Amino acid sequence: MASKRQIFVGGVPIGGGAPVAVQTMTKTETANLAATMEQIRTVADAGADLVRVAVPREKDADALKTIVAESPIPVIADIHFNHTLALKAIDAGAHCIRLNPGNIGGREKVAEVAVKATEHSVPMRIGVNSGSLPKHLHELERTAPVEALVTAAVEFVELMEGLDFTDFKVSIKSTNVPNTIAANRLLSEKIPYPIHLGITEAGTKWSGALKSSVGLGTLLADGVGDTIRISLSTFHAEEEVKVAWEILKALQLRERGPVLIACPTCGRLQFDMDTVVAEIEQRLEAYTEPIEVAVLGCAVNGIGEASHADFGITGAKDEGLIFAHGKPLRKIPQEQLVDTLFREIDKSLGRGGKIEVDDSEAAEGAAWLQRIEEENAGDLTPEKLAAMEKAAAESGEDITAPGGGDGEPYLKPVKGTKVELGEEASPTAGRRFTRA
Repeated sequence: MASKRQIFVGGVPIGGGAPVAVQTMTKTETANLAATMEQIRTVADAGADLVRVAVPREKDADALKTIVAESPIPVIADIHFNHTLALKAIDAGAHCIRLNPGNIGGREKVAEVAVKATEHSVPMRIGVNSGSLPKHLHELERTAPVEALVTAAVEFVELMEGLDFTDFKVSIKSTNVPNTIAANRLLSEKIPYPIHLGITEAGTKWSGALKSSVGLGTLLADGVGDTIRISLSTFHAEEEVKVAWEILKALQLRERGPVLIACPTCGRLQFDMDTVVAEIEQRLEAYTEPIEVAVLGCAVNGIGEASHADFGITGAKDEGLIFAHGKPLRKIPQEQLVDTLFREIDKSLGRGGKIEVDDSEAAEGAAWLQRIEEENAGDLTPEKLAAMEKAAAESGEDITAPGGGDGEPYLKPVKGTKVELGEEASPTAGRRFTRA
């Protein structure tokens, strides 16, 4: 269930029916002002509503005053163990303090932070992590990890309420996706406060994005969660923001920029769709309008599967069709597809979304589409695939191998390959280390 209470981090509302806020965390050494500010501006441009910075040392807390003053979005100070850094962060103007009441030094030190936070109207994010539960819950964690997580969170909520501090949001994080889902569902039934969602230490850009999408997407679809952070092992913090937005857009919780629809390709593909999709995706990054663009790899599916898209392409051999809202616009040579698509998009946006249709070109495109569909009507249908599999089974051939014989499979596992990341793929600028 959605949280009933609302807090404000800077000017961003969290909970109480406000849009789900997107946050990320800088990967730089916070005291390195140039690197930290560059990354904050980058994530803000990517759509981050909030940004968190690590404050493990005095000089990081000292840097906060400048960071807060120059940041285009509210700044959250991430505090572990040392409560005096939380006090310094509040004095520096941090818009929110993130801490774990269980590792900050006891009730008295938490109370100090709560008093100063109240004086400065600074909210907090309190929470628990599956890797740092209080000692008295370790035994329960071994037998009932979800119950242990929720118990710890509720205990911290009661601690803050006992200190007369209620300006906070709560988070429960685990690397285990099912446990995270179950724990946050249960917590949402027990507390009225906003809930921050995340899968902690989710993994790489690929695996971490998938785990986060499954875990956070499930909870958000249930109406649980008021702010999210995607935790990825990449120094490009903006990638976390991009994944978060794709989750929110997929669930139609928020809109930001274009939505790209692209078919997965198959044996019907007759043009270089990979290149076309990559170029379209790259060029769409420059648009802020919530337009929907579809790229279909063949005319067998035609435009019916993406008739709801604002604009799209469907291709065959060396030609393709530009369409809009399920209706053909014109037939175009493949090398002109992308440029023509964006000319149509730009013209539409300049006319307030109105699409201009040339009846003769539209009729020519529809006729071409009909011809292509007729020519390819029998290609790779489920019936044909079933017949191929039956014939292969009767002959004992392996249809997964080239030529259907005993050759090497098409997809061979790659083993023992060392991955070397360069500065472009994984920059170390602003970090505490360099890459040899």
